[in-house]
Amino acid sequence: MEMLAIVLSSAVILTVAYFTYGRWLARMFQLDDKTPTPAVTMRDDVDYVPCQTGPLLSQHFSAIAAAGPIVGPILAGLYFGWLPALLWILIGSILIGGVHDFSALVASIRHKATSILEVVRIHISGRAYLLFLIFVWLALVYIVVAFTDVTASMFVGALDLETGASYKSVGAAREAGQTGMLVLSGGIASSSLLYLALPMIMGLIVRAGMISMEKATWIFLPLVGVAIWVGQYIPLNVDEIILWMKPDLAPENAALYAVRVWDVFLLSYCAIASVIPMWLLLQPRGQLGGYFLYAALGAGALGIMLGGEPISQPMFKGFVQEKGNLFPFLFITIACGACSGFHSLIASGTTSKQLKSEGNARAIGYGAMLLEAMVAIVSLCCVMMLSKDSKLLGADPNFIYANGIGTFLAKIHVSRTLGVAFALMAFNTFVYDTLDVCTRLGRFIIQELTGWKNWFGVWFGTLLTAGVPMIFVLQRITDPSGKTIPVWKVFWSLFGASNQLLAALTLLGVTVWLWRTRREVWVLFVTGLPAVFMYVMSAWALVTIVTEQFSKAGKYDPVAWIAVVLLVLAALMLAEGVAALLRRDPASGDLAPAMT
Repeated sequence: MEMLAIVLSSAVILTVAYFTYGRWLARMFQLDDKTPTPAVTMRDDVDYVPCQTGPLLSQHFSAIAAAGPIVGPILAGLYFGWLPALLWILIGSILIGGVHDFSALVASIRHKATSILEVVRIHISGRAYLLFLIFVWLALVYIVVAFTDVTASMFVGALDLETGASYKSVGAAREAGQTGMLVLSGGIASSSLLYLALPMIMGLIVRAGMISMEKATWIFLPLVGVAIWVGQYIPLNVDEIILWMKPDLAPENAALYAVRVWDVFLLSYCAIASVIPMWLLLQPRGQLGGYFLYAALGAGALGIMLGGEPISQPMFKGFVQEKGNLFPFLFITIACGACSGFHSLIASGTTSKQLKSEGNARAIGYGAMLLEAMVAIVSLCCVMMLSKDSKLLGADPNFIYANGIGTFLAKIHVSRTLGVAFALMAFNTFVYDTLDVCTRLGRFIIQELTGWKNWFGVWFGTLLTAGVPMIFVLQRITDPSGKTIPVWKVFWSLFGASNQLLAALTLLGVTVWLWRTRREVWVLFVTGLPAVFMYVMSAWALVTIVTEQFSKAGKYDPVAWIAVVLLVLAALMLAEGVAALLRRDPASGDLAPAMT
């Protein structure tokens, strides 16, 4: 089957789903543009600000689309084959992920744009609220761990465009005699630093009233392209700096130290970015990032349409694999792109406070999830095109993605060096929003738990949320043979399982809210069944992780213990949710219009 046929048919399926199932959801939830949203009734031009559909969609898409829709599909395609991954992306995004995001957004705007946590407190119990707070904070920590380390790994090494080989360090590439057609990861690091500086300059200019946000966007977007191009000429190769300081160090050890340096830098960035004013970095970067991510998606799709590569990878590799069984690990390996609990925090945390009218919830909540599914499908295509003996099969997912996008862009006569650099920068753009938003949300939760709302609480919550991941990323983890394993690979399964369990608990909260206020059978099928499916798959995966880790005699593994804590929290909250469903007392605090 041609890759183009898969991409086009997937696009058609997702489009039809938006105009059919998405429209039906809007009718069932009785979206009404005449009903004023909290962004209008509670407008303060700080947190509550009505926003047009286009800019808000860009901002929301930029926030929810992290490394997940790239890393997850690539890993799943390598582990299980591309067909199971493709089916889960399509079915999951339409029937589970899109419903999850949409219902969380609507639940929030029907409760004065409060978070999904508050919906749980009102409709389940105060105990469930406390359990959910702790669970969400732990899930955020593991999102930060996984995405920080995968990004840090992206800043070290090189990709040989001629052979497709990836190298863990520049020194290793040179030892192998590779001198030409290299994309330097240090160049991506330089471009990333420039990219972080550009939104801050843009924010200052807009804040000063010198130019509008819209005009600034069209000025600074080309400058992002310049940053990508310039980065390869001024690479910040930290591993080479380390080798210069310690000449007797092996290049691969220098690369390990370099990754740790970038881990510390990224977490320090998260701490600072989560406390500075949103207008200075998050809002302008979200504006730039949304358009940039559209460009990345469009570039990949266009390259495939104008001459995609043939499919060389197996369609299906079997239910039982060395990396884990297809059930349940497919459903936690691909999180973002099919279903992601993190999306509910964005939808109910910031997006709901900017939704101008209820009708926009379908485009923002449901539509953005389907758009992210297309990102996941393009990422999966980057695996499907690899030959069975490709050197990239053992490379990190970011290099596989970059090689694929570079190959697709070459079809429209874009330099492969620039195309690969563009793809790596796009990958990086996906991650930045997620990292500092997670840290900011983690800080809010710590402040809520402690009641410390002053400056001490701000910094305590921030340093705790960024500091705990620091402990994990600075560890050296090895396999039984003594080979170092990237931290993100160790934590990816736990991140996926906790993220999907977060989705299950969010759907549980929404189901309780809808059932106690509507008592309509469709609720049990539309949000109830997805909640059960996600709960079973994620809990199954966590139990498997715990069993495997504890079976390693004599080894203390914090990953396993955290998994146990997550399982206990999820079980207790499930019990609270079931009790709430069975209660006959009228729901309190419901702000949703009655169904007819």
